[in-house]
Amino acid sequence: MTTTTEPVGVLVRRWRERRRRSQLDVSLAAELSTRHLSCIETGRANPSRDMIRRLCDELDVPLRERNALYLAAGFAPVHAERALADLGAARAAVEAVLTGHEPNPALAVNVRWELLAANRAMGVFLGDAAGESARSPFNVLKATLHPDGLSRRIRNLAQWRAHVLRRVRRQLERTSAAGLAELLAELESYPVPEGDVGQASPEGAVDDLVVPLRLSSEFGELALLYTTTVFGSPRDVTLDEIAIETFFPADPRTAATMRAAVAQTVTATLTASP
Repeated sequence: MTTTTEPVGVLVRRWRERRRRSQLDVSLAAELSTRHLSCIETGRANPSRDMIRRLCDELDVPLRERNALYLAAGFAPVHAERALADLGAARAAVEAVLTGHEPNPALAVNVRWELLAANRAMGVFLGDAAGESARSPFNVLKATLHPDGLSRRIRNLAQWRAHVLRRVRRQLERTSAAGLAELLAELESYPVPEGDVGQASPEGAVDDLVVPLRLSSEFGELALLYTTTVFGSPRDVTLDEIAIETFFPADPRTAATMRAAVAQTVTATLTASP
């Protein structure tokens, strides 16, 4: 949980400014007077629990930071934070998505991009991402962009690196999550690739739709696109911060390669089992 010694009014104003909203706009949407909101932000009035909820809903404040606002106003935190293993039906939903997405790679990460769970195809996808990039907890973006990690096999590294950094910057701006600024600084410190090999799509169309991840593997070159899934209306901090990244083949050749690679890996695992 984020802890702070700052007054609740300072936090409210910071989130309003982060969302680039005026006092008039927020006060109308949250059903309070502009004068009342001004008094809250300047510390002349203390918001009730319900008022904090309304303002946080309107400003789309992440649950972890909502708890910080409640604490700053003198209230107990509202949102629990459980381990993934204790999330019941939500955990089962994560596992169902990961398993059901095979033979394509999928993984679940928290807000700092630390790996929570992955399917078998993701092991084929990550391959030899190791060394400094694989220190615990396993950070997916560090493992991807670190010079000792997956970056050695990314064919369009400059393109993909720029996309990842933009995404993390937007995420930091939206969530202000602890650890993200440090993660972004570390990713930006990694060597900048001079140019890319194989940026163009063999089919000549996928690059017009998305920024693909083009990856060399022992099974051949892969071209992948991805989607992100989050839980709707979460009430738990952990659940609020979980994102499921699902990768799809960007061309028929990649689809066939992924099916063969996962089948080969599963067969090898079964053969090696006692």
